[in-house]
Amino acid sequence: MSGKHEDDAQRPDDGIAYVTGSGAPPEQERTLERAIGTHIRDLRQRFHLSVADLAGAASISTGMMSKIENGQISPSLSTLQALAQALNVPITNLFSAFEERRDCSFVKAGQGVAIERRGTKVGHVYQLLGHALGGDITIEPYLITLKEDAVPYTGFRHAGTELIYMLSGKVVYRHGDQTYALEPGDALMFDSAALHGPEILVERPATYLSIIVYRANPA
Repeated sequence: MSGKHEDDAQRPDDGIAYVTGSGAPPEQERTLERAIGTHIRDLRQRFHLSVADLAGAASISTGMMSKIENGQISPSLSTLQALAQALNVPITNLFSAFEERRDCSFVKAGQGVAIERRGTKVGHVYQLLGHALGGDITIEPYLITLKEDAVPYTGFRHAGTELIYMLSGKVVYRHGDQTYALEPGDALMFDSAALHGPEILVERPATYLSIIVYRANPA
């Protein structure tokens, strides 16, 4: 016998980082240099400028420009002023990313805003459980209730990815040319650009979570 306990595999000393709680990469430590560099890169790309373009406009080398964008050096105020002028923004704008709040959305039970989404039919009740917090990605979490007078509707189609998690009742849900029998505890995630929606309402009322994720500013 090795003498090891069965729970040794659960200990956080086996090289696995127990920090993200998901498959997402861990958030890098936010430093002023990194925040300024990332913001400058975002502005440069928004204005369709190359590294060499911006460096030339600010009278600095491309090497320094690259180091600034990667947060590897702390640029002087005169350099930041030159970059701000080249980007036609106030110098205070370059510090805004570091000072931004890491916000969250909290909705008490039963207090989600009732939403009339495009294509919503009689008996389909949408309750918004949170609001967008800014950034490149928009998330719309809904609690959807199909009441007794609800009718099937499979004409939903929109950008992004959607996750459905069944809470109560039973429905047959269509996505494209496939159908799925959903019962409490079932989950369905799909490309929401295809036609989709509840095709057969087997047991009403039915409730499910619908979480839609899409790019806020698609190219």
